[in-house]
Amino acid sequence: MTERFTGTFTQQEAIPEAGIEAAIAVMRHGRLHRYNTAPDEVSETALLEQEFAEYAGSQYCLAVASGGYAMATALRALGVKAGDKVLSNAFTLAPVPGAIASLGAVPVFVGVTESLTIDLDDLEGKLGEARVLLLSHMRGHICDMDRLMAMCDAADVKVVEDCAHTMGAAWNGVPSGRHGAIGCYSCQTYKHVNSGEGGFLVTDDPHLAAKAVMLSGSYMLFERHLAAPPKEAFDDIKYDTPNISGRMDNLRAAILRPQIADLAAQCRRWNDRYTTLEDGLRDTPGLTVIDRPAKETIVGSSIQFLLLDWAASAIRDVISRCAARGVELKWFGAPEPVAFTSRYDSWRYAPSKPMAASDRVLAGIVDMRVPLTFSIEDCALIARIIRDEVSRAHNRMSA
Repeated sequence: MTERFTGTFTQQEAIPEAGIEAAIAVMRHGRLHRYNTAPDEVSETALLEQEFAEYAGSQYCLAVASGGYAMATALRALGVKAGDKVLSNAFTLAPVPGAIASLGAVPVFVGVTESLTIDLDDLEGKLGEARVLLLSHMRGHICDMDRLMAMCDAADVKVVEDCAHTMGAAWNGVPSGRHGAIGCYSCQTYKHVNSGEGGFLVTDDPHLAAKAVMLSGSYMLFERHLAAPPKEAFDDIKYDTPNISGRMDNLRAAILRPQIADLAAQCRRWNDRYTTLEDGLRDTPGLTVIDRPAKETIVGSSIQFLLLDWAASAIRDVISRCAARGVELKWFGAPEPVAFTSRYDSWRYAPSKPMAASDRVLAGIVDMRVPLTFSIEDCALIARIIRDEVSRAHNRMSA
């Protein structure tokens, strides 16, 4: 009998009861705006910032409306202006080049390797074109950050890390988001904590932190933050920094605080599921598993594999056959964007030139979400289905 998966790839776990109770309390008192507090009250948002700064090991943290807003704010804080070039990954999701384009700046795309990380050799050749790199740890894959930072520091290129897929991950023991000048995170539903939308910006630089707080729309209420620099850091910027409102509200913060407290345990659960999937897919004919370096501490909230040099029709056939058996795969090789699977040559607001080696990799990337609503047994079943359909397709091509 042909096996079939009957679960859903978009169903997340419920918000923890502590988050639900805290959110109800916020709704009962009605003080949703982060600066709307009772006498001697500390807002949920300020507490969340303090707790995430402690979790990330950063001096400063700002909670904002989305991960995309965090990235655009980070670029503004670094002084990126219209017309400036900003280096970024060819393999990422649209909010990353979107953050650059939202400032009127111009993305300069850097290639992707078969490890699904930024091509450091390509980056080295392009460092002279820009003074900022917006580095996407796309789908949780972290490059050799020691080499990247050495290159960027030598070229005086500032690094902003997009950690939408790596909250809780690390390179060589350093948490993701803590190598560069600024780290940005997402709290959108399909990320590692869930408030529907939301994000964080972390840094150890008091000037950058103060700029970000003012940009977020703090008015002159920055002293109500627990994870912001001292008021002296605002003296030279508070009258000259535009308000580009993007604050997080107390309702989202209340939902997030218990999730941050439990994040380490959740990351272990994701990795248990990822390992089951990876083990089940390994040694499948025609399928390349992405080996993870020993220095990389992962959070396996999604999994990718490569069908390198396969005909587009064969990849579509695999995806279609897996879908018929309940397994939802996404492909980054389609000529037109489908849902979130756009790529650098899809974003017509951002000029680009073909990159043959990267295009070969992109044409073979298959992607799958791993929600925590999946059991270990679910993951084993999904791996068997993918393995079966890829093997069948490979045999047909080899016949």
